[in-house]
Amino acid sequence: MLQPTWHPDSLATRLPSLRRRALLTQATRAFFAARGYTEVETPYAVHAPGEEVHLGTFRTERVDTAGARTPLWLHTSPEFAMKRLLVGGAGPIFQLARVWRNGEGSDTHAAEFTMLEWYHPGATLADLMDEMEAYLRAVLPPKVMCRGIATSLRSFERLTMHDAFAREAGADVLGTAGDAAALAASARAKLRDGETWEDLFFRLLLERVEPHLGRAFPTFLTHWPAAQAALARRDSADPRTALRFELFVCGIELANAFEELTDAREQRARFVEDRARRHAISGPDWPLDEDFLTALGHGMPAGSGVALGFDRLAMIASGADRIDQVLWLPG
Repeated sequence: MLQPTWHPDSLATRLPSLRRRALLTQATRAFFAARGYTEVETPYAVHAPGEEVHLGTFRTERVDTAGARTPLWLHTSPEFAMKRLLVGGAGPIFQLARVWRNGEGSDTHAAEFTMLEWYHPGATLADLMDEMEAYLRAVLPPKVMCRGIATSLRSFERLTMHDAFAREAGADVLGTAGDAAALAASARAKLRDGETWEDLFFRLLLERVEPHLGRAFPTFLTHWPAAQAALARRDSADPRTALRFELFVCGIELANAFEELTDAREQRARFVEDRARRHAISGPDWPLDEDFLTALGHGMPAGSGVALGFDRLAMIASGADRIDQVLWLPG
């Protein structure tokens, strides 16, 4: 019979990793304070948790003193709230936020976890990569080991998605954008029944590209196809790509970052498209976040932001094999 997670014997096995996590939290706050960031806190229960097509959410409701009920959702990221603060003039900000994503669970996923998110007005994507390197070197030793993979932080690789697919899958991901059959032929892959270009893109990314990233040294996977822009702006030098990166350390996807989209009209169009796709899969849910679009239209400063899985960073810092080893009371 499994011991409860509060049992002294169970907690004792996790305490070394948990104490390392506590030191990591202290070092994180010190790093951002030294760079002039302000730590913020934003609501966890929100009217609209975002327009991600494939993220599951947790629904709740607010009951006011008159008994009126308002549906709310636990946020999947503090991104929209923090961007409202950027519009208001908060300047460089960071947050260690609890976030919720329903339907997730594995050695590196938890349904409730901690996200370290920060925004730097005026920073380019390259600036943010520089800052990310400085942060990791400040809070981690020069060499880390996690899940059997040793990674040196002495150098970082910056690899475009186009070059990654060419190197690891032998495919032209940009030249075949939107054409599933062409991408399959380029990658010498068999196209599955009903598989879209996006489906195949993510299958190749998962099966052929990601297993080779962030091993001997960390890898920034940059310049994503424009169709995967999310909330990133397109690269003016190559509109086929979006100014987005993911960071891999010890083979683990650790962070996702954008040079932020500030055009409210384009953001609305992306939201409407994503809502239609999500509703086709799972049905109607929350209203469009008009308040966020109004804030964006008021004027968000140009800059970049990143979301980092803090529990995964704690795994890397402590050498833990599973995310539950760095959670005080795993669910």
